Amino acid sequence: MEIVKVSGIELAYTRRGTGKPLMLIHGFPLDHTSWNEAASLLENDFDLLLPDLRGFGKSTTVAGPYSMSDMADDLAALLDHLGIEKTVIVGHSMGGYVALAFARKYPQRVSGLALVSSQAAADPPDRKEGRYKTAQDVTEKGVGVVAEAMTPKFSANADVQAFAKAVIQKQSQAGVSGALKAMAEREDATTLLPAFKFPVVLVHGSADALIPAERAQEIKAILPAAQLVMIEGAGHVPMMEFPKETAEALKRLG
Repeated sequence: MEIVKVSGIELAYTRRGTGKPLMLIHGFPLDHTSWNEAASLLENDFDLLLPDLRGFGKSTTVAGPYSMSDMADDLAALLDHLGIEKTVIVGHSMGGYVALAFARKYPQRVSGLALVSSQAAADPPDRKEGRYKTAQDVTEKGVGVVAEAMTPKFSANADVQAFAKAVIQKQSQAGVSGALKAMAEREDATTLLPAFKFPVVLVHGSADALIPAERAQEIKAILPAAQLVMIEGAGHVPMMEFPKETAEALKRLG
C-alpha cells in the first residue's frame, strides 16, 4: 500500500487498474480488503482507488472527535495528491455516509455515485445512543465485542463471516470507537439527494440484516433516475457475497 500524509494523519491506499477513476470506500468496521474480489472484476474498466479510512487498515487517526465530513476531506486530499479532479465514488455502509459527505462538500468532483448497503437518513436517537454505548465498550473491552456482534449480521455465508471477522479483529480500538461516534453525529443527507447532478446507482442485498433494503428504496423514491440493483439473497456485504453482480452494477457508472 501507499501512504500519504493528509489532515494530520497517514492515509493508506491502493491504486490498481486503468480507465475512469473510481474510488471504493469500505464500510464499518472493515478496511479496503473488503473490496478485493469486486475490485479484481473492475480493474480492467476503472482506475481504482481503495483507501483505508482514517483509523482503519493501515491508516492512522487522531485522538479528538471527527466527522464523516473530515473523512471526506481526507479523500479529497488523496485525490489532490494523485492529481485526480473527478471520480466515481462508491461507498459501502459507513463508506456510503462518507461518500454522501463528499458529494455534499465536493459535488464538482463527483462523476457518479454508488451507495452499497447504505442509507441517506441520520441515526434516530436510540441508534445514536447505541453507537456511543458500543464505542465505550470498544474502549473498555476491545474490538472483539464488535466482531462478535456484527459478523453474524453481515452474511449467512460462513466463509464471508470468517473473512470479515478476521478483518474486524485487526482494526484499532481508536479507529472503531472514533468511527462509531462520527456515524452517530452524521448529518441527514435525505434533503441533499435532489441536488445530485450525476448518475446514482444503489446496490442492496434483499437479506441485509443491518440496513434494511427499504432504505435503498426510499432513496430511489426521491431520485427516480437512480438505478436500484437489488441482489436477491445478499446480506450486508454484497461485494463479498456476490462480487460479480456488485461489479456489474458499478460498471453502470463507467
